Amino acid sequence: MSSGKELDKKVDRFDQRLEEMGIRIKDANQFKVREDVFDDVTLLALYKLVHKKWISVIGGSISTGKEANVFYGERDGAGIAIKIYRIRTANFTTMSSYIVGDRRFSGVKKVKKELIFAWTKKEFSNLVRARDAGVAVPEPLVWDRNILIMSFIGEGDVPYPQLRNVELESPEETYSQILTIIETLYKKAELVHADLSEFNILYGDKPYIIDMGQSVTRDHPRALPFLMRDIRNINRFFRSRCDVRSDVGIFNAITGLDTAEP
Repeated sequence: MSSGKELDKKVDRFDQRLEEMGIRIKDANQFKVREDVFDDVTLLALYKLVHKKWISVIGGSISTGKEANVFYGERDGAGIAIKIYRIRTANFTTMSSYIVGDRRFSGVKKVKKELIFAWTKKEFSNLVRARDAGVAVPEPLVWDRNILIMSFIGEGDVPYPQLRNVELESPEETYSQILTIIETLYKKAELVHADLSEFNILYGDKPYIIDMGQSVTRDHPRALPFLMRDIRNINRFFRSRCDVRSDVGIFNAITGLDTAEP
């Protein structure tokens, strides 16, 4: 563990290096460099992305999740989201359970750093597949090591709110839109989100799906249980807001299976 003085030196070096690259820190008082986020590996990846002109402004924190931090940024005046997976504190066991069984990453070594790099690449790949299928997701721009850069979903530098914090004008319409998204992901993108809930759906003019690092391909051995869990989460959220269809009915309509009602 670095001492406070060592961390201060690291922050100073970080700020100095950004200045040398011509990078502006937006709202410096909100931009807090955390040792568990901006470790040496992350700084190296960040420098590389800056050097390739993917980042021109770094701003404050948008969100802090279980495995990653997301910061606002800009590229030539356009808003971007900079997602940084924490190498030191990310949950290795949880992440591993979503990688194992994904044929795209069968050769990944079970070493924490390598797993997190694979996870970042996995989220980029999943976003590409979802976007190509017509699902509203952040536009994946580039990834390097444990950093993923995406288009910013929001207005100005304020992200759209999570679905759980929105007073919906038409819950029925939004519910139907999200069920269509789940079906489109499964049938066209051949993906299951695997952690879908009111926490990782942003709502602006429509629902936007985020946090797709854990999403699995349709042939993953746990894809169907994950799909059922996604459906149950969405039904749980909307049950008090509008009429919902049965979990199993939705599941059968999406998969073409004939699962019996419990």
